Amino acid sequence: MQPRDVVVFEFGGVLIDWDPRHLYRGLFAGDEAAMEHFLATVCTHEWNRCQDAGRSFAEGARLLMAEHPDKAELIDAYHTRFDEMLAGPIAGSVEILGELRDRGTALYGLTNWSAETYPAAVERFAFLRWFRGILVSGEVGLIKPDPRIFALMIERFNIEAQHAVYIDDVETNAAAAASLGIHAIHFTTPQYCGRSWSGSAASFSRRLTRCFPPWARPPLLWQDWVPHHLGRARWPDCSTENRR
Repeated sequence: MQPRDVVVFEFGGVLIDWDPRHLYRGLFAGDEAAMEHFLATVCTHEWNRCQDAGRSFAEGARLLMAEHPDKAELIDAYHTRFDEMLAGPIAGSVEILGELRDRGTALYGLTNWSAETYPAAVERFAFLRWFRGILVSGEVGLIKPDPRIFALMIERFNIEAQHAVYIDDVETNAAAAASLGIHAIHFTTPQYCGRSWSGSAASFSRRLTRCFPPWARPPLLWQDWVPHHLGRARWPDCSTENRR
């Protein structure tokens, strides 16, 4: 078995508690049904993915406001108050990250994040400065689960895939990483393993997997699983005709 001495993290949903509901729950004065309708029909997940893929918030907002002029203030808040969607660090995950850093593990980041809002996150969360290198989707114009962004990460940071562990809260993203030979972990909860790890960082993938419930652990071999799930993966369509 190849040693796994490089660990790559997604940020939102793994290290940082990001959810637009943290902001919009207040803007809708606790009206959950109205908030959910807005997030499902106006500022949708796919619309936000276009910003993560490189589109500016100004362009994204312009397209939405043309359809929903009565929602202009709420649409604009997605960018101007983005920081309020970040509730804070996911404590158990950041503890694991800190232990890896203290052990000298090579840490990298690969995140689906807008190039416009990412710099503020780096200023707010000091642990984002612990990484040797970070690839931000909005800066490179590629977005997970597109395998090309994983290939770019491998090339840019000179990572040997068979030596790397990748952790993501989105199952299709983990599958895409695994298709390139990276040991992928589908993150679901930050259950903490404790401070008693022994051995080198190369044993991390096995030990970290034990942090998650058995039903959430990825298979050791993904060959049969990956094609099926990647076939269902969705790339954002950011054309004018499909603007949400």
